[in-house]
Amino acid sequence: MMSAVSHRLVALLVLAACGLALAAAYTAQYGFGLRPCELCLTQRVPFALAGGLAALALLPRFGAGARRLLVALAGLALLVNAGIAVYHVGVEQKWWASSCAGGGGSVAVDDLAAAMSRPVEVRCDEPAWAWHGITMAGLNVVFSGVLGLATLAAARRRES
Repeated sequence: MMSAVSHRLVALLVLAACGLALAAAYTAQYGFGLRPCELCLTQRVPFALAGGLAALALLPRFGAGARRLLVALAGLALLVNAGIAVYHVGVEQKWWASSCAGGGGSVAVDDLAAAMSRPVEVRCDEPAWAWHGITMAGLNVVFSGVLGLATLAAARRRES
């Protein structure tokens, strides 16, 4: 069955999945007021990159070999995103520290005054939303990982 799937169809599915993932992120942010942290914003970049690569693969000027390469690169971008999401989950679970998780230490009065004039930053170790203990970063580990692996598997196949 998999060999019957063209790289053009895979590219279309990756483009749709990336578009839906970004739409969900922006809906959570602007529709439901869930403010993203620095790592949340970083996880949007590979979705945009993978979607852009998939869109390029849909252009008729690219042959089967180039389309296959673009689909594979999109799959790699999604796996990078899964890695970023794993790191984010680790920050949320306090397995390791991150600069966007805030931190202790003493603060000079001048630094405090400067910080008060900036908008409040969202901490990466305090999830804005969770479902049965699974945060959006946790969901993204699975979503990006499975989509990335499936995309790479499809890219390995020759079009018939």
